[in-house]
Amino acid sequence: MNEDGTGGTPNLPEYSVSEIAAAVKRTVEDNFGYVRIRGEVSGFMAARSGHLYFSLKDERAVIESVVWRGTAGKLRFRPEDGLEVICTGKLSTYAPRSRYQLVVDAMEPAGVGALMALLEERRKKLSAEGLFAEERKQSLPYLPQVIGVVTSPTGAVIRDILHRLRDRFPSRVLLWPVLVQGKGAAEQVAAAIRGFNALEESSPVPRPDLLIVARGGGSIEDLWAFNEEVVARAAAESKIPLISAVGHETDTTLIDFVSDRRAPTPTAAAEIAVPVRAELVANNLDLERRLGLAARRLLAEWRRDLDGLSRGLRGPRELLALARQRLDEAAERLRRALLTFGAEKRNGLTAITARLRPRLVSETIKTGGRTLQGLDGRLLRAAQGSITENRLRLNGQGKLLESLSFQRVLERGYAMVRYRDGVVVMAAAQAAPGSPLAIHFHDGEVAATVDDDGPGRPTKPKSAPRKAKRKSGPGDQGSLF
Repeated sequence: MNEDGTGGTPNLPEYSVSEIAAAVKRTVEDNFGYVRIRGEVSGFMAARSGHLYFSLKDERAVIESVVWRGTAGKLRFRPEDGLEVICTGKLSTYAPRSRYQLVVDAMEPAGVGALMALLEERRKKLSAEGLFAEERKQSLPYLPQVIGVVTSPTGAVIRDILHRLRDRFPSRVLLWPVLVQGKGAAEQVAAAIRGFNALEESSPVPRPDLLIVARGGGSIEDLWAFNEEVVARAAAESKIPLISAVGHETDTTLIDFVSDRRAPTPTAAAEIAVPVRAELVANNLDLERRLGLAARRLLAEWRRDLDGLSRGLRGPRELLALARQRLDEAAERLRRALLTFGAEKRNGLTAITARLRPRLVSETIKTGGRTLQGLDGRLLRAAQGSITENRLRLNGQGKLLESLSFQRVLERGYAMVRYRDGVVVMAAAQAAPGSPLAIHFHDGEVAATVDDDGPGRPTKPKSAPRKAKRKSGPGDQGSLF
């Protein structure tokens, strides 16, 4: 015991809290320089300052860890809770809270298996939400006018895409430059996809018809930005059809599952986006040729059918002559029937009056005569009216047929060329040199002979049986054939 009654060691040096904290800090940092610590990320937090804070833990202990902002931007992937990592850095202390911590200079997953397990967990989560369903995928436009590309502006990817588009079908390309790995890459890619979709049809920058999200090959850590949930959801929400072209053919990222089409490489994405212009031109020329052949063949068939039908038609004068003849016969039969009917009625009336008393007979004869005379007149007027009406209708039809006659065409200055045997010459190629022809005008015929012996003319078609020539009168209808 000291004289003042207090216990202690009077020779033990006295330290302040700060001095002890500084001594501990030096001791930890001197004895533990750079170390590699393997553990599971827990309590991850990204501060607004850009620093990352989390804990590394195993079954028995926990070490607080921090990644300063300058180092965080160089990480190839973003830490998440539950991810097993290997951190390289130095141990230090944090005096305000009397704790020690690991200042991380580098971080890597604890093997590919850890990242793959995290990727599989995300894939199952998004798949359960229906983001990978085939029915929600959109069809790609056959020939997009504007193509939006989301990639790095300085890499070989954009050059490969532009080169392939220029070779196949030159199109307008809009580039949205983004980081494709490291801190902030996932957020930039998602913002680019949503930015293209936010463009209006009337905006100065045209809205793309198709999007390509592309990046070259790399490790799973290099491609991790395209496995982020924010990128996958932005691609799934895109109203513009989207092609993912991330990594090489063997690389698979989450954006490949939600995109409307996956391309194994960025160059292949350009090939999927547009067809080959030369092939389109060749196909169009072939279709044009086939359409022309089909149209000409159809017109030829219609022409043959029309020629065949026209040969069986009779002229309008002939049709009117038969109708006039039938009308005259009907009118004559009606007149005779009326006369016969009237005579029969008169004879019957006469026989009846002979048996009646004289006065009654006289009155009856007078009354019956007037009645019969009235009926006879009405019947004659009705018959004449019917005949007149039919004649007017027939004359109207005759004038219509006459206006459609080929004779009216000849009266306008045209002529019809036939062989002497009556066969119509339909084309100049049918007129063989030396053939005798008859040129029919509206007022007569003129004889002619073909003296042009040009090459390639076919021989004269087989002549039809010669018919007896008859003079045409004003009431005859000539044949156009």
